Formats: sequence, C-alpha cells, structure tokens
Amino acid sequence: MTVGIDAHVHLWNRALDPQDWIDPATMTPIARDFGAAELGAMLASTGLERGIVVQSSNSLAESVRLARLDPSVVAGLVCWVDLTAEVGPQLDRIRRDATVPVVGVRHLVHIDPDPEWMLRDDVGRGLAALESEGLCFDLVVREWQLPQAAAVSARHEGLRFVLDHLGGPPAPGGDGREWAAGLRELARRPNVAAKVSGLVSGLAPGSWRAEDLADRVTIALDAFGPDRLLYGSDWPLAELGGGAVAWRSAVDTLLAGLSEAEHRRVFGGSAAEVYCLF
Repeated sequence: MTVGIDAHVHLWNRALDPQDWIDPATMTPIARDFGAAELGAMLASTGLERGIVVQSSNSLAESVRLARLDPSVVAGLVCWVDLTAEVGPQLDRIRRDATVPVVGVRHLVHIDPDPEWMLRDDVGRGLAALESEGLCFDLVVREWQLPQAAAVSARHEGLRFVLDHLGGPPAPGGDGREWAAGLRELARRPNVAAKVSGLVSGLAPGSWRAEDLADRVTIALDAFGPDRLLYGSDWPLAELGGGAVAWRSAVDTLLAGLSEAEHRRVFGGSAAEVYCLF
C-alpha cells in the first residue's frame, strides 16, 4: 500500500536558523517556529502520513539540524549544499548522526543574485556530483527561469529534477501563457517531475476557490501526467493562503477526474519513486 506523502513541507527554529525572509507584519501566521510535532498534526489533518522536509535557507547548519528530525513523520530531507564547492564533504556532515535520509538538494535559485546561476560551470559540476550520489535536485524558480531549467535538465540527463510549485505560475487572472510554454518545454524532459504545491501561499485566505486554479493544474497534468506529479502542501506557508486543509481539499477537487491508481501516484507514489523512498 502506498504511504501518503506530502512532498513539500518546511520546519524551522528561528533562534537556530534565522528566516530573514519572514516579514512579521505581512506573514503573521508563519512568524513563529514550526516543529515535527506540529508537522504530524498537519499531516493527520490532511490524511497523509509523512512529509518531505525542504530547506528554507541556503544554510549548511540548517540542513544538519533538519537531518535529525523525527523519522516517524519526516520521510526525507531536501537539504542545501554549496554546489560550487566540493559536495561530498558537505553531504557527509549533514548525514553524520542523521535520523532521516537526505533525498535531494535545493538552492534558492529564484532569489540568487546571479540570474543565470543554474547555467554556471561550477554549478554544473555540483549537479554532476548529485547524480553520482543518487540524489535529486529541486528546482525553485520563477517563470522566466523555466527555459534555463529546461536547458540544465537536458545537460544532466541522468539527474532527477523536481520542479517546486509548478514553476511559479501567475496568480489567478494573470497571463499564464509564458509560464505554460516554459512548463511544457521543461516537461518534455523525462528526468523532470513537478510538485502541485505553493499555488495559494501568496493569495489571501478566502480570496480564491479551487476553480480559480483549474487552468494551472490542468496544464501541469497535461504536461507531466499523474505519474510525474507530486502533491505538496508548502506548509506552513500554506497558512498564508488559508491553510493546509483548504489546499488539500482544493487539490482533491482539481484532480477528481483521476483514477484511484493515479491519485495514489500524486499523493505518495511519485514522491516515493522520485526521492527513492523504498
């Protein structure tokens, strides 16, 4: 039986790992610490069993601490390492005394000062090292960076890539043509999967309905198919858009046409395969 997996959650202790991107004035619901016990409660409320914890800052120290979380609720960690430096020793440090497996790496590409960070030769060497380690690389990019992501995934055919938040489509009512073209081009790479996540974290609670997101999700489903889509709550950021339960309900509505087997893929099977959780 497939274990229900939330493929995108965050946990942080701000005293140990400052999250300077959190604005207490505009992000009040998440301007506090979140731990494994709260994660377990959130997962239970959305009918899932375990989550993939994803780094929140480009910090090796944060990744070391996240690797020591409760494995009963954390299935794996997408950590951060400096891909422009030697990757192996950094992974060794994270894995030392780890209680959960490192399943991937992510860099906050969408806010990196270098707009072409992904295309750098030193980053390419780091990505090659991830392939040797059998790890994934999570892509957190803006829509204008999708062509770069397609180019990088083509260069590294043996590396598994996971696109976070469907590549950041425009909010409901926005012009999604550029995003859709970029998403479809990226989806042509068989080594790329995508997370149905993060689509409401920037929307005010009560300002959206599932139907407002239907075109974005339909395009992603057509491009990737259910076998390469992963459900993610983006919790606790989901609290900014109405909460994890509301997001889970919306995704259920938007994917109501899937078969039971396809549903299991999106809500656990794809994550288990992509992140090698066997």
